[in-house]
Amino acid sequence: MIFSIMINIYTDGACSGNPGIGGWGVVILINKQEILLNGGDQLTTNNKMELTAAIKALGYFETKKDLTIYTDSKYVKDGIESWIINWKKNGWKTSTKKIVKNKELWIQLDNLMNQHNVTWKWVKGHAGFEFNEKADELARKYIESNI
Repeated sequence: MIFSIMINIYTDGACSGNPGIGGWGVVILINKQEILLNGGDQLTTNNKMELTAAIKALGYFETKKDLTIYTDSKYVKDGIESWIINWKKNGWKTSTKKIVKNKELWIQLDNLMNQHNVTWKWVKGHAGFEFNEKADELARKYIESNI
């Protein structure tokens, strides 16, 4: 019998000002072992940091994995699970014929998604979910140490 390793990932992005200095945080749980990642940018948006967190999480793995990603961003979850289908069909344009915001990040995320088996789950932000809170702390830590 083959057992797959359970890998749960919590991602979050934060911004001080929007646009402003932003940070992203990732908590990867592999059989109860925690791997913490974070970073940021001096001039960015909250949505860019949410997307970057998911990109960094998926990019951490060099080989195909079964991953469950927990995000408090409906923008990321809805975008990657449904909106992106029409964006790609419409040449990366929205239903109102505007260029998709953060197109380059969506393309990166889409490419990384194709390298793994990913299940997306939404969690309410700032509602006491331990690892979502930890991802938020990592994002804010970047902001606080770079102001």
